[in-house]
Amino acid sequence: MVAIGRGEAETASNYVVNSVVFDEPWNWLAAGWRDLVATPGLSLGYGAVFAAVSIALVDGLTFVGLQSVVLALAGGFLILGPLFAVGLYEISRRRAAGEPVTISSVLRVKTQSPLQLVYMGFVLLFIFSAWLRFAFLLFAVFFGDAVLPPAERFVPELLFTSHGLGLLITGTMVGAGLALLAYAVSVVSIPMLMTERVDFITAIFLSIQTVVKNPVPMMLWAALIAGIMACGIALAFVGLVVAFPLVGHATWHAYRDLVHVSPE
Repeated sequence: MVAIGRGEAETASNYVVNSVVFDEPWNWLAAGWRDLVATPGLSLGYGAVFAAVSIALVDGLTFVGLQSVVLALAGGFLILGPLFAVGLYEISRRRAAGEPVTISSVLRVKTQSPLQLVYMGFVLLFIFSAWLRFAFLLFAVFFGDAVLPPAERFVPELLFTSHGLGLLITGTMVGAGLALLAYAVSVVSIPMLMTERVDFITAIFLSIQTVVKNPVPMMLWAALIAGIMACGIALAFVGLVVAFPLVGHATWHAYRDLVHVSPE
């Protein structure tokens, strides 16, 4: 176990991973929506910041002629998103506990395992870096030594040429595999590290266990997250103003439903 500082760290045996019915993710989504409606200023403001950063990144890539890279980076939103949603988890936690929800409390979240959260961030960054490296490697395999074309030419080549379709199919398979890995290790580990004194390895183990123990509902939850975030991105990233906080709040309720402290 990785040391987490003062005090005793909890182990996986201190927690119970619950089984849930296959359609339970819809209830998490409904609970997330209630949190968003109850705190629209903070939640939508949080989403607006996320959307603004995304738009600025796209504009920057477009300015330097790398707009085609946006397709690869879009997958990174799903991989790294849980890290950026800690403030949303705090809003949901405070509402559930009957505590006041203020902008100060959201900006100054007191996590129980801050160093472990940093380690978890490195894990997700490693997966994201692997995805980008694979994306450029696959481009080289299917397009040779060609320079990355502009988006207006790259998209037709992806859809209407044999080498483009090869890249699209292979890239989608590789991306899906890495996205599934990132999802499995982070689906409950990030909110858990925010509220519990555990090391990141234990949190990852319990996160993977939730997926293994609840394969159907967790795949439904993954599909809902991907669908909602894809809609937000498709709406010129402006849709992330609503999509990101909705998924963030719902993720907190998923965590509280799936992992409980083990009775002594």
